[in-house]
Amino acid sequence: MEIKSSCLVIADISGYTRFVMLHTTSLLHAETIITDLLEAVIAKSEHPLTIAKLEGDAVFLYATVEGDQRMATRNVLKQVTEFFDAFRTKERALIGCNTCGCPACRSIDKLHLKAVLHLGDVLFKKVGQFMELAGTSVILIHRLLKNSVTIRPSKSKYS
Repeated sequence: MEIKSSCLVIADISGYTRFVMLHTTSLLHAETIITDLLEAVIAKSEHPLTIAKLEGDAVFLYATVEGDQRMATRNVLKQVTEFFDAFRTKERALIGCNTCGCPACRSIDKLHLKAVLHLGDVLFKKVGQFMELAGTSVILIHRLLKNSVTIRPSKSKYS
């Protein structure tokens, strides 16, 4: 076990639960859409960001911070900004090439990406073959994700 200063990121697809619940008859399409959007986000992550784990409709990433915290956090923030561009590009591509009329395929535009970032101390521990992140910073970032801030796509480029 080791404690390291780390920048934590959770990129979460908002609207996932409602999207899947409303489209149980087209569940395969709904999950394919979510997977494609999540893969577009993941493809934009690069060193120093590392995927800690997938959490359903979200990806939990971290970057350990050694030395200049400002430079490290700027790098992470730049990547997260690119996550939004990748999400929107993939969303437009899915909508543009969609010839399916199922409810899930007609509702792609109802999904949004949100990201939460936090810098703090993180406990890294090995559990079997997995590296697990723990501590108050991990708890905090998950709580921040469940905030009550509303999404206003028309007002923000990064909704």
